[in-house]
Amino acid sequence: MSDAGRLAAAFEAIDKYWSPRVIAMANGQYVKIAKVMGDFVWHCHAGEDEFFLVHRGTFVLRYRDGSSTVLKTGDFHVIPRGVEHFPSAPEETWIIFVEPAGTKHAGDSETQRAKSIEEQTTHLRHALSEPDR
Repeated sequence: MSDAGRLAAAFEAIDKYWSPRVIAMANGQYVKIAKVMGDFVWHCHAGEDEFFLVHRGTFVLRYRDGSSTVLKTGDFHVIPRGVEHFPSAPEETWIIFVEPAGTKHAGDSETQRAKSIEEQTTHLRHALSEPDR
């Protein structure tokens, strides 16, 4: 068994908004964290649901039908597959989310803001290659 993770330390290691990090893998799902602030982009994930849990702050999910869901610390929400959404955060917000390992960061949207799976897991490869101290 490997050591337990430290959520606070994992969040502290993030230095860019909207740049998710994979912190765990289970049953073909990635558990990711991100610091977010401001707006992301309209997008959807045709084949995957997304589960979001707010660890700190306020996270707003807007939908094309004009509705929105506002999540505060401790709140969670699932976005069904195929539903276009626009994530935003009025303040620095720390989120935890779970999605299948192959899920693209910005779904069907072509944007330079999207992070590849390789970018989201780089820190894991570095941690595995470092000797124990």
